[in-house]
Amino acid sequence: MAIRKRTWTNAQGEKVAWVVDYKDQHGKRRLKTFQRKKDADKWWSEANYEVAHGIHTPASASVTVSDAAGLWLEHGRAEGLERSTIEQRERHVRLHITPFIGSLKLSDLSAPRVYAFLDELRDNGRSLAMRRKVLTSLKSLVSHAQGRGLVAQNAARSVRLKGKAREEGHEMRAGVELPTKSELRAMMENAPERWRPLIVTSIFTGLRSSELRGLRWEDVDLDAGVIHVRQRADQWGEMGPPKSKAGRRDVPLAPMVVNTLREWRLSCPKGDLDLVFPNNRGRPLSHTNFAKRVFRPLQADNGITDAKGAPRYGPHALRHAAASLFIELGWTPKKVQTVLGHASIQMTFDVYGKLFEDQEADRQAMERLEAALLVG
Repeated sequence: MAIRKRTWTNAQGEKVAWVVDYKDQHGKRRLKTFQRKKDADKWWSEANYEVAHGIHTPASASVTVSDAAGLWLEHGRAEGLERSTIEQRERHVRLHITPFIGSLKLSDLSAPRVYAFLDELRDNGRSLAMRRKVLTSLKSLVSHAQGRGLVAQNAARSVRLKGKAREEGHEMRAGVELPTKSELRAMMENAPERWRPLIVTSIFTGLRSSELRGLRWEDVDLDAGVIHVRQRADQWGEMGPPKSKAGRRDVPLAPMVVNTLREWRLSCPKGDLDLVFPNNRGRPLSHTNFAKRVFRPLQADNGITDAKGAPRYGPHALRHAAASLFIELGWTPKKVQTVLGHASIQMTFDVYGKLFEDQEADRQAMERLEAALLVG
């Protein structure tokens, strides 16, 4: 291996470049050119390790990010991923990844280049939430390419995207992000008889909308007072397993939920899917229709509106309300994580961390600390 300086002259004057002349793990001679020597040195220190371990992919043999994205999408379809997942991946590639870094070789993708890509997305109007989602797709895309031997390292893996809200912790506030107790009571007491079982179950279990819409009677054990979450319905009404291993869980039921479901089972629309909360034809309920035709009017009728008179919450706010009730009961963060089906404890803290704070306990602890110091 050698790093040599190359000079030449053109109309603009003398030009300088640094060329890494090396052999890959197959003994084939390769060349890689850089404008600065320190970049050449840094690249070779990494490439030398890759060659020694037989995982080096030369730039000339590397595919573009766009090509790798195509293989990633094709693999997802072949594996039978959910329709919503495939469509989201396709949107990320088509609208966000390909326009900015699609022509870039995977071998030229580095952590600094990924950060620059995220900056480009920000400068072109992509929100923080969207940039996080796109970064997740990019990491998965490159990981798939790495597994196929198309690139030695996943340069995106170490990239982290933080924003002010995440650094400071998101604050869940009753009456803003989640309903107050009086609002929850109003919803349960005044909900149409047809929809009260769904609303009551949502408030006391914290199940996701997709999990409620895919819930089967065979997964509801009213004698034991527990729901076994084993499947979900996507936005097209197609059934599938929970999205993650953590999503497959058992959720305890309050007595009110047990009694409500016992009564509801007698009049629940029947269907071959044996759903607990189907539409009137026994088929999977539409999330959009429920929100528009049931949940929003219920709030409007009970004065649960914002300053402009619009319904204050979406159905997902009932999941937040359930989490707040669990925390108020004194459940540990791990227990809340398990019942809500979060993939990690960090996700639970990111969303509900503020609700776990006990300011009175903190104050008393500081008083005890002060007393111990002064007395001692």
